[in-house]
Order: sequence, then structure tokens, then C-alpha cells
Amino acid sequence: MEEQVSAVAFTPDSNFLAIRNFLRCPMDGVPLVYDSAGERLVGECGCHSYPIESGIPILYAANDWPADKVDVTEIVRQFYEKTPFPDYDGLDNRDSLRAKARGGVFAKLLDEQIPHNADILEIGCGTGQMSNFLGMGWGRTVIGADLCMNSLKLAKQFRDRCAISNAHFVQINLFMAPFPDASFDIVWSNGVLQTTSDCAAAFRSIARLVKPAGFIIVGLYNWLGRLPTLWLRGFIDNVGPLAGLLDHRLRARSEEPRRKAWFMDQYKHPHETRHSIDEVLGWFDTNGYDFISCVPTIGDSEFSDDMPLFEPRSPGRYLDRLSTELEMLLTGGSDGGLYLMIGRKRT
Repeated sequence: MEEQVSAVAFTPDSNFLAIRNFLRCPMDGVPLVYDSAGERLVGECGCHSYPIESGIPILYAANDWPADKVDVTEIVRQFYEKTPFPDYDGLDNRDSLRAKARGGVFAKLLDEQIPHNADILEIGCGTGQMSNFLGMGWGRTVIGADLCMNSLKLAKQFRDRCAISNAHFVQINLFMAPFPDASFDIVWSNGVLQTTSDCAAAFRSIARLVKPAGFIIVGLYNWLGRLPTLWLRGFIDNVGPLAGLLDHRLRARSEEPRRKAWFMDQYKHPHETRHSIDEVLGWFDTNGYDFISCVPTIGDSEFSDDMPLFEPRSPGRYLDRLSTELEMLLTGGSDGGLYLMIGRKRT
């Protein structure tokens, strides 16, 4: 190596010290050290180096895929660079972010039920609202990872302005995730995997990062629940953007940046796939996970504001799961047809 690399892994003023043990070179998996002269991270073997931009490590590595495999990574990255999602309101602060997050029942339950000493990774954190919200809890370590630097900069700006010391942000490619196996108690990815070239492979890539007995939480578009949004998308394409006002979620967003971010994410996204509950159950089993719960719930029980998210529930029979998906369709694809599934890694 031509340049001298510091023996100290990271500099405290860059807020790296707390997460140095979680980061690895995405190319060969070796630990990283901080080169203060070059303001970069360098693999211990000296083979690869990664710049730091605006205090955010750029640990992105391109997919090493066959030439005939379609790769939408760059298309999706460019889309979110232009339209970060979700955007912040102009006056957001710690209290307003906490109030908005806790206004959503799932986010409130997640914050209440994740232990305060948990190590959490959010894959596809976007502008980092959930990572910053969970990072407000004392004792936690939360890493928000995303493909889009524009989104990450917004996330870090909010974190710095609000002094959220437990949240950290890095740029990654989730197929080349720069983290050791079995290093997080919770890996959470909401509305992200279905925007990749291979959703099942994306799940496999992040499933390895969970500790034994830890939890994975994935939010995906349902194959039936997403249909109302796709029908409205077709109507918008034919009539024009004003047709988007038929979406009550769009009308409910008071700030123009948030309305634009929702509209673009739901109706102009360049790539998405849809997946059934049974398909994800298969992913869980193949990758060594037991099913824990689903939102919306499967069977007769209803989702409530005191539901224990991490207590095992039955996945029901096929007809129970199909009934849940049909209800998502008939209720108009609430939240864009997104559903959440939680699995626990087998020991």
C-alpha cells in the first residue's frame, strides 16, 4: 500500500467509532480501517478503498452478475437520486418525527418492542426517517443503508441537526452488503426488495446478516393487494397526473415535497415486482427462518395497537392466507398493497 493507513479504525468526529465492527469491505469481506490522509476507508489487505462523502461511507460495489442477467440497480438509483423517498417536511424535528412515526401503529410497536440494546440494520432506509426514529432510543445501534446518496445526505442532515447519536448511515448495494454474517439482532427492509432485479436473491443477501434467534422484517407489494395502485397508475398514464388526486394518501400529504415523493414512488417507479405470502414463507424456510407474524394478520385475529410483533403466530392454511390477500385487494390496496412479514432465524 502506497499510503499510510491509520491503525485506528475510524475517527470519532465522523461518528464511525460506534459502527466500526459492523463494516466490512464489500469486495472481500475484510475489516476496514480509516485513512485520515486520504479521508477514506481501506480494507486491511489494502486491495480496495472507499471514499467518505459528507461523512457517509460509500461502501458501494457493483453486482458481479452474468452479462445476460438484467440489472436495474443503476436505473433505480437514478430514480431516487431525483426523488428521495420519503421526503421530510420543512419543519421536521425530533418531536415531529417521533409524533409522525408513532402515529403509525407498526412503527410505534416496533419502537416499543425492540430492546434498547439491539443492533438494527435498515436496508433501503431512503431518507432515514425510521432509522432516525429508532435511533432516538437509548442504547441502540441503528445503521441505515441505502443505494441513493441524495437520500442518505438528507438522513444524515436530519440526524446531525437533531443530535441523534445512535443512528448511522452508509451507501451500499444490498447484493454486496458490507457487513459480517450474523451481526444484527434486527434486519428491517420495507418496500425495497421488490425494486431490485431479483427479489428472492435480495432476501437471501440480507437474511445472512441476522444473528441466530434474531429477526428479519420485510415489507413487499402483495400480488393481489398491489392491483388497485397499478390500475390507478394506468389511469394516470392515460389521463394525466391530476388523476393521482384519487389517491387519498396523496391528498393527505400537506407538503408538496412529500406529495411529489409519494406520487413518484407509487406511480412512476421504473421497476417493481409483486409477491404472495406463500412465496415469502418459502423464502423464510429455505433461508433458515421460522414465520413469526404478518401485517395484515392471517386468519381471524385482527391487527391491534398492542399486538406483540415478535410472538409466534400461525401462518394458517392456504385459504386463510389467500383470504388475507383478497381482503387487501377488496379494501383498495391500503398503503399501496404493502404487507409486512416477520421471521426469526433458527439457532
